[in-house]
Amino acid sequence: MKLHELSPAAGSAKPAWRKGRGPGSGNGKTAGKGHKGQNARSGGGVRPGFEGGQIPLYRKLPKRGFHNKFSTIYSIVNVETLNRFDDGAVVDLNALIESGVIRKANDGLKVLGRGEITKKLTVKASIFSAAAKEKIEVAGGKAEVI
Repeated sequence: MKLHELSPAAGSAKPAWRKGRGPGSGNGKTAGKGHKGQNARSGGGVRPGFEGGQIPLYRKLPKRGFHNKFSTIYSIVNVETLNRFDDGAVVDLNALIESGVIRKANDGLKVLGRGEITKKLTVKASIFSAAAKEKIEVAGGKAEVI
């Protein structure tokens, strides 16, 4: 097959509808816009969400919540996930991204204490929960705050 032999599947592509090209086209004279009025004018029509002067839905509904643009978003990992690393390994944000545990670095790493840890690891993170820190140290590892 060559590039000039390619064509769309039968019935999938319709030819463009040519507006305002005479009465024989079936869409001549006003070109489907009717007679006069706001929608017949160039640049005419109303903005999205406009309801003819009635209070629109987006103004009727109450505002909800608050988004703090200065908030810190951590990538979260539980201690049970750290068992996939070898004994004596240094586990940090880059190691977790390379192993596929987390996808994005965000603003840092937070280690939480769900599950048990059996390996002796050096874990480097921005923040640890008290339970996570305790479990890492009981297993013989180190919890280092970066």
